[in-house]
Amino acid sequence: MKLDEIKATEATLLLGTYDRYPLLFTEGSGVYLKDENGDRYLDLLSGIGVNALGYAHPAIEEAIVEQSRKLIHISNLYFHQGQAAVAHRLTAATGMDRVFFCNSGTEANEAALKLARAYAKLRRSEDMPLGTTFLALENSFHGRTMGAVAATWKDKYREPFDPVMPGVEFVRFNDVEDLKAKFSSDVCAILVEVIQGEGGICPVLQEFLHTARELTRSTGALLIADEIQSGLGRTGKFCAYQHYGILPDVVTLAKPLAGGIPLGAMLSTDEAARAIHAGMHGTTFGGGPLACAVALAVLSTIESDRLMDHVTAVGTYFRQQLEHLAKNHSEIVDVRGLGLMLAVELDSADLAKHVLAEMMHRRILINRTSETVLRFLPPFILERAHVDEAIAALDNILSEQLASTAAAPASGGQTIGR
Repeated sequence: MKLDEIKATEATLLLGTYDRYPLLFTEGSGVYLKDENGDRYLDLLSGIGVNALGYAHPAIEEAIVEQSRKLIHISNLYFHQGQAAVAHRLTAATGMDRVFFCNSGTEANEAALKLARAYAKLRRSEDMPLGTTFLALENSFHGRTMGAVAATWKDKYREPFDPVMPGVEFVRFNDVEDLKAKFSSDVCAILVEVIQGEGGICPVLQEFLHTARELTRSTGALLIADEIQSGLGRTGKFCAYQHYGILPDVVTLAKPLAGGIPLGAMLSTDEAARAIHAGMHGTTFGGGPLACAVALAVLSTIESDRLMDHVTAVGTYFRQQLEHLAKNHSEIVDVRGLGLMLAVELDSADLAKHVLAEMMHRRILINRTSETVLRFLPPFILERAHVDEAIAALDNILSEQLASTAAAPASGGQTIGR
């Protein structure tokens, strides 16, 4: 089917949840996607951070083929070889002790919320006065299930489904005093994206995260690090919290974990895991043989190819080039991020929309978040030449827009974001 046929069919058959771009991709290789016409696109979004090894990576392909010939699914009623092996790798990399496998980031966060409530109940039975309130941050995004969406800041995600799960209070981002004021023994957990993804690639401050850690330790509440977008090497370390010198009680992972096969994980300390026993939580598909086999291939490749070192090197270069670009374009109001989790904030939403469309026209894929922020989540295998291509395109687009804006009054044309 061609793009127009697919669009027409989807319009009549699919729930209207997505406002898709008019592109039909048919295959990919490395850091490039290919559309129905055979045109190649440089992908700096990698399926919203999922395709960390790019497309058609041989390690992933081999793992899928080999495991599919053996065992794809058996349910969590029985043992298989994959879960223990992946759990060993994840706990060793994060400093956590226990793993629960699920299918997605929102399910990992849902499990973390349930664990926190169960742990608080356990501690109350042991005469530790922990309540049931969660503290989350303004501009947070933790997922779309009813618990995770309740801890997500923007009204547009929560209000259509009111009433969502009660007991969530939002703290002003990076406001240490607001955090202290809202924290009490009624709080069972603080939920933090160490680098906010949908919120605009905004890192938490060292003081803020350390204060959150100190406060939770003072009462026995849990510190939950949402590493769905920032984890598994994207920032140059396995998890973003490792840049800060702290250890949370709970960590959530997903996106690139199984190279595009759905897999999420909630990790916790042994202490927090005391609250969960058989039958309290579960999932049909989480941590199946196929997903675990691919996850092992992904984790092994990240390690053997020293991709976190590569992410650090190329990510540093990418950020330097974006910062140099910002010096030449006043429309850029900020450049931020770590590793290959980067953002450029522009001075208007209209300009951000225009740049996104023009980048797509030049066959470079990025996306826009928080209205004015251009987000870059490229595959870990990105090279400097790809960065140079993207920077040149951005420079050209912004220069053309500036020239168009300057000429607009004389020509009667409209301006964008000026």
